[in-house]
Amino acid sequence: MLLIEGSNIKKYFGDRLILDIDNLKVYSEDRIGIVGANGVGKTTLVNMLSKRFEPDEGLIKLYGKYSYISQLGEPDSKIISDEMASKFGVAAMWNEKMSGGEKTRFKLAYSLECNSSLIFADEPTSNMDIEGIECMEEKFKEYKGALIIISHDRSFLDKLCNKIWEIEHGKIKIYNGNYSDYALQKTQERERAEFEYEEYVKEKERLQGVIIDTKQKSKNVRKAPKRMGNSEARLHKMGDQRSRSNLDGAVKNINKRIEHLKIKEKPNKQQDIKLNIPDSNKLYSKIVIDGRNIDRVFGKKVIFNNAEFNIYNESKTALIGANGCGKSTLIKMIMNEDSSVKVAEGAKIGYFSQDISILKEKLTVIENVMENSIYNETFARLLLARLLIKGEDIYKKVGVLSGGERVKVSFAKILVQDINLLILDEPTNYMDINSLEVVEKVLKEYSRTLLFVSHDRRFINSVADNIMTIENCKIKSFNGNYEEYMARRNTKLNNNKQEIEKEILVLQNRLSEVIGKLSMPSKRDDISILDQEYYSILAKLKNLKASI
Repeated sequence: MLLIEGSNIKKYFGDRLILDIDNLKVYSEDRIGIVGANGVGKTTLVNMLSKRFEPDEGLIKLYGKYSYISQLGEPDSKIISDEMASKFGVAAMWNEKMSGGEKTRFKLAYSLECNSSLIFADEPTSNMDIEGIECMEEKFKEYKGALIIISHDRSFLDKLCNKIWEIEHGKIKIYNGNYSDYALQKTQERERAEFEYEEYVKEKERLQGVIIDTKQKSKNVRKAPKRMGNSEARLHKMGDQRSRSNLDGAVKNINKRIEHLKIKEKPNKQQDIKLNIPDSNKLYSKIVIDGRNIDRVFGKKVIFNNAEFNIYNESKTALIGANGCGKSTLIKMIMNEDSSVKVAEGAKIGYFSQDISILKEKLTVIENVMENSIYNETFARLLLARLLIKGEDIYKKVGVLSGGERVKVSFAKILVQDINLLILDEPTNYMDINSLEVVEKVLKEYSRTLLFVSHDRRFINSVADNIMTIENCKIKSFNGNYEEYMARRNTKLNNNKQEIEKEILVLQNRLSEVIGKLSMPSKRDDISILDQEYYSILAKLKNLKASI
C-alpha cells in the first residue's frame, strides 16, 4: 500500500538549494534508513514527508496515520496507557525532568500505542544505553507498519532496514537492503568508477599516441628525387598529397573519437590518516590507571561499592553499562585524580567530554585545532577534511558551528595534541556515519592507551580489545572484543536459563503434589503446612519466571 508519494520537491535555506528530489514513494512494507553527512537535509526531508512543513516547490502526499519520534521535541501526546508505561519502564505522563533515554522510550511507547501505519524516527538511539537500543529494535521488529529512520547506528540500521536512502548534493539515491548491503554497494560503485576511469585514461592515451604516430608519418612522406623527370615527379607528388591527405584525415577521425569518448571523472581517493606519535611520550607502566576500594554514593543511590579495575598500557577499553550506572562518574573520578584512582606517572591525558568544553568559540576551526598541535597545519587540514570539514569551513568561528561540527572539531583538536592516554566520553554522538567511520579507523590504529564510553555496538566491536562493565555497583573486565564478550555473556545467560527452567520444572511437579494432597488430604497431612507450602511455591515460581 502506498503511504507517501512526492514529485519535483525542492527546499531552500536562503538562496541555497538543500533538497532537489524528482520523485519518491514509500510503501507499507518499507523500512527505510536515511543516511548522509551532517547538514545535508535528513531531518528537513523527514519534516516535509511528515507534513510538519511544506516544500518550497513540488508536491508531497501523505496517506494514513503516522507518528513521529523526534530527537529533541516533545511527543504528540503527553499521556500513554499504564500498560505501555509499564512495558517501557516510564511514567504514564510526560515530564520534562525525565532523562533523555526515558523521553525516547516514552515517545516510542506512544508511537506504538497509537496504531499508526508509519513511524518516523529521528536519531532515536542518541540517548539510549545498549539495553534500551536492543529493546527498541525488538519493538520495531514486532511493529507491522512502515519505518523511516534517521540514524548513525549502523547495527540498528542493519537489524531494521530493507532500504537505505542516501542524501548527497541534494539528491536521494536508493539502495535495497540494510546498511551493510548499502556499504557493499557503495564499495562496488567506487571500484567500478575507478576501473572505468582507468580504462578511459588508457583509451585516451592510446588514441593520443596513434595521433602522434600518424602525424609523424605525414611529415615523413618523401619528396620526389631530383633525378626524376617532370612527369614522374608530378605523379609522385600527387601520390604524396593523397597519402598526406589520408593521414591528416585519420588524425581528424581519431580526434573525433577522443571527443566522443564518454568522460569519466577521477574518483576521489581519501588519504589515510596515520598518527605519528613520538616515542618520547611513550608510557612504560604496565598499568596506566589503577582503581582500588572505590566507593561512591549520591543521596540514597549507591553507584560504587568497593569496586576496582585496571586499565593496561596500550589497551583499548570500552566502558559500557546501563544509563545512570556510573560510567561518566568513573571518568570524572579519573580526570579529577580521585584518591581511589591512580594514573601512571608521565600520563598525558587527552579528554573528550560531551560538553565540548575544550573549544574556544571566538577562534576559528583551524585556530582551535592548531592551538596545541604537535602536527603541522597540512596534517590538521587533512584530518578535518576527512571529518567533512574542508575548504573555507576551516575559517569559520566555532561559535557558528552546529553541534555535530563542534564534536568533530573537538575530536580533531584532542587527537593532534601531545598525549599518550586518550579518554573519550560518548565520542560518536551527533556524528554522521562517514565521520564516525573515520574516527573508528583512526582509533583502531592509535598505538597508545584508549578508554572510551559508547553505546554504539559496531564502534565498540571495531575499536575495543577490552570490555569493562559496571554491574551491581562493581566494575568487571573482559579481555576481548564486544562480539566475544556478548558470546560469553549469552552462554552464561543460557546456562542460567537452563538451570532456572530445571528448577521451575521441579517446583511445578511439587506444586502438583501439594495440590493433590490439599484436594484429598490423608490423616498424616497437615493442611496448614501444605497451604503455606502452596503459596511459597507460587511465589518462587513467579520470581523464577520473571528472571528468564
